[in-house]
Amino acid sequence: MSRAAPPHLAPARPSPPWAALGGYAATRIVGLAVLAVAAVATGEDGLHRLKGRWDAVWYARIAEHGYGYQVTLPGGSVHADLAFFPLFPALERAVSTVLPVDAATAGLLVSWAASLAAAWGIYRVGAQVAGRRAGVVLAVLWGVYPTAFVQSMAYTETLFTALAAWSLLAVLRDRWILAGALSVLAGLTRPTAAALIAAIGITALVTVVRERRLRARVAVGTLLAPLGWLAYIVYVGVRQGGATAYFDVQAAWGNSIDGGVALARFIAGLPWPAALGLCLVLGLLGWLVVLCVRQRQPLPLLVYTVAVVVVSLVGAAYFGSRPRLMMPAFGLLLPPAAALARLRTRTVVPVLAVLALASAAYGAFTLLGSGPP
Repeated sequence: MSRAAPPHLAPARPSPPWAALGGYAATRIVGLAVLAVAAVATGEDGLHRLKGRWDAVWYARIAEHGYGYQVTLPGGSVHADLAFFPLFPALERAVSTVLPVDAATAGLLVSWAASLAAAWGIYRVGAQVAGRRAGVVLAVLWGVYPTAFVQSMAYTETLFTALAAWSLLAVLRDRWILAGALSVLAGLTRPTAAALIAAIGITALVTVVRERRLRARVAVGTLLAPLGWLAYIVYVGVRQGGATAYFDVQAAWGNSIDGGVALARFIAGLPWPAALGLCLVLGLLGWLVVLCVRQRQPLPLLVYTVAVVVVSLVGAAYFGSRPRLMMPAFGLLLPPAAALARLRTRTVVPVLAVLALASAAYGAFTLLGSGPP
């Protein structure tokens, strides 16, 4: 008697995403509603916080004027707009050309549309791996991630996550050329695309070893995957006249790779209760990675998830941005999603509702505060 193929390898009929999209949209509506109420209570402009501060300003400026702007800080370091990849501002420019809106508003429209595409892709990956009910819960859990408020901002996280999720799904469906093409776009969106490129490359290598042959579509998809990321690195290098120019630009922003030294120093500089709490959070993160392995997630999803986590931890970036940088690693949420999916709906819905309110409250507090997310 032959065994059935594992869920992530078995051909699954596409199912309507309405439950996942509806649940996800509800979490973001809750987040926006809580922000609106908090903004009125504090006299702040909530909409401006979504589209007109921090990285959103840089993207809008690139959309309106192209590359070439930089700021010299009092300490002498230079922040150049070449640190930001081009696809998101290109879409902002396209939308603001077609619609009567400015680039900043176009950025919100792009981000919100991409968030639905991301939730749909996350649902499809989750359904492929752990069943449709788990896929729905996974999409909603991504919407209540602690820094999910960024999904409502004119930032690139939603666009990148959408491209990554659909690319990973394409790999799981053996559609390598589509996976590579989506990876090209992801590589024009965020430097984190290196994690997706690694996932495709390692999976291709394992596939070749297992099948003892190199299929043309596997080769083409794998070769396509890094082209977007490499194209922008080369562009910056040519423009600045140095092969490592892009990495120099990132280093000036404080985003170089230091192997986790900055994170260790940050923890060491905290009062011991806060340091202990942060270590517990990092321990929980490690346990989630272990659960992903024990869940036997498909190789491309596992490699992608672990790579995003590692990249987020070993950089010298501002500590507060690390949870946001880790947000595209939606595979981390698959073990709890699968566990919740086994419970009754009357139990799952209140749990997700509480998480949505907590995420919304934290989002409003952060957005209306002074620090960048």
